Amino acid sequence: MIVADNETSIDLLYYEAIARTVVRLVTENSDEPLSVGVHGDWGAGKSSVLMMVEEAFDKDERVLCVRFNGWLFQGFEDAKAVLIESIVDELLRKRSASDNIVEQARKVLRRVDWMKVTRKAGTHGLSLATGIPLPETVKDLGAVARAIMTKGGEGATAENLATLVDGSSDFLREIEADSAPEQMHAFREEFEELLKCADVDRLVVLVDDLDRCLPRIAIETLEAIRLFLFVPRAAFVIAADEGMIEYAVRQHFPDLPVATGPATYARNYLEKLIQVPFRLPSLGYAETRIYLTLLLVLNDCGEESDTFTKVVELARELLQRPWKGPGLERKAIGEALGSVPEAVERALELSGRIAPILADGARGNPRQIKRFINTMMLRLAIAEERGFGDELNISVLAKIMLAERFAPELYDAVARGSANTGVSEELGSLESAVLQEAPTKSKTKSADDVSPPDWPNLEWAKQWAAIEPPLAEHDLRPYVFVTRDRRSVFGAVTSLGELDELVVKLQGSPLQVKQASSEVARLQTLEAEQVFDVLRAKVRDAEDLAEEPGGARGLAEISRQHPFLQHSLLAFLKDLPVSKLGPWVVIGWAGAFAEPDVKVEFDSLLREWGQQDENKPLRAAAMGATKLAKSRNRR
Repeated sequence: MIVADNETSIDLLYYEAIARTVVRLVTENSDEPLSVGVHGDWGAGKSSVLMMVEEAFDKDERVLCVRFNGWLFQGFEDAKAVLIESIVDELLRKRSASDNIVEQARKVLRRVDWMKVTRKAGTHGLSLATGIPLPETVKDLGAVARAIMTKGGEGATAENLATLVDGSSDFLREIEADSAPEQMHAFREEFEELLKCADVDRLVVLVDDLDRCLPRIAIETLEAIRLFLFVPRAAFVIAADEGMIEYAVRQHFPDLPVATGPATYARNYLEKLIQVPFRLPSLGYAETRIYLTLLLVLNDCGEESDTFTKVVELARELLQRPWKGPGLERKAIGEALGSVPEAVERALELSGRIAPILADGARGNPRQIKRFINTMMLRLAIAEERGFGDELNISVLAKIMLAERFAPELYDAVARGSANTGVSEELGSLESAVLQEAPTKSKTKSADDVSPPDWPNLEWAKQWAAIEPPLAEHDLRPYVFVTRDRRSVFGAVTSLGELDELVVKLQGSPLQVKQASSEVARLQTLEAEQVFDVLRAKVRDAEDLAEEPGGARGLAEISRQHPFLQHSLLAFLKDLPVSKLGPWVVIGWAGAFAEPDVKVEFDSLLREWGQQDENKPLRAAAMGATKLAKSRNRR
């Protein structure tokens, strides 16, 4: 079973508390215009909070709740008009019994039509010499124009064209008679009257997925809220990532100064629009462990089972004060259920093992955690269909997937080491070394002490190796086989959606990479990791490493802009086959290795390349780069 990755009213994270707070805030200030922001990264649960708010208002006849998804209407030219029309349509659908509301809705929609036409007129313009609208404007001038265009040559008579010109001139003169401020003021009055006719105490508009929209659409929707709809008894709950909205502001108003005082103009714009911001918190260790347990029980038992329902109830009590304990415990579950079912036992065991690293690696993002579980279950299902499902231990698979997801270079080392026999000797050395370093062991060294292998990201590898169960005695080949699609599972190589275009740029010429610099800087942490994984895979898979492969400069740029990736980039360079490398690999990394400790390690790597004998061109290039660096340091 795969857990659906979409908004849900099944509250596994106790976000109901946030939803209830939003509902109370909207209800207590019912006469005043209000805007509430529900902020968080992609996958944090914003849409689920909106669904809970909608359900809370569903039975209240005095509140009209309208859901608007800006992303669904991205293809429309005028986002403001679409938003207003959606609200009016919903008002008509739910309050259509009143003749007054129907007539008032028509007035509001006529104002919307005015906005559409003036937008067209401003875009396409008129011929000042003749007063005749340009062809693009003609398309929006009513039934006469549409009739002529659909009839083609038959309809384009002199009489019809004269009628069109006269009608369009009158129409445009009517528009010109009312200034834009007067039109907006009239619209606001008519919209307020519409709410009175609808006989509601509160109009609540839930705006979702605004951070997925193109900058123009996002800004137009926000402008519609600010200029047209911000009237008494109207409340807007806007779910969006603040970072993406700030980016949209910068793109839409490129001539604005970067900052004013302590905040950026983009931040000021958002704070002016959002009166009350709610930020969804990242999950901590205890919350991650509870969420993992619930997902695993849901996967095993199903949403309608008594076991899942009771475990959720218990989890919600713990999530009220997650700092008080490590998460769900067997004793409490046993008391609530009478005993601990086998499915819950498995879930508790696995979540307890992998939660520490998953909480850190996924940075508390529920969607990333859910994708991890879904991917693991999908792989187990594939193994069962292939006939070797009974050879896989779910705990072993989860542990290998942690390395695959959060330390790809470590995963590659394990995969290579176990390719022939299924057992990695280096992994055995690592696990033995970690066991000796455990607090229960004596610190006195003996002749049998084992040193850990010289693996990349060694400190993380030690933490990972300490997770039960040990892998050294398992045949890892079936696990490597079932995880070999790692580059596509998390959206890394096969498709990154809107990031695909950026990946292409970062594989291009140095000039293209430089031009993409601003886009790289705007990436969120998880997005930067995804793009980095794609580029690293493409460089690794290049047929000829004697010449610089596409993506190498992109790796340098993304590591320069996101320093937390610099260690991973250095580990990747160390892992490349020395015999196949060309001289390109020694230059162009200055900005990518700006962190002092990483720079020291890279200088050490250059010296190693300058002392090896299996690749003379690389040795010469590395020696030259080392001498040049020393010369610069003397200056």
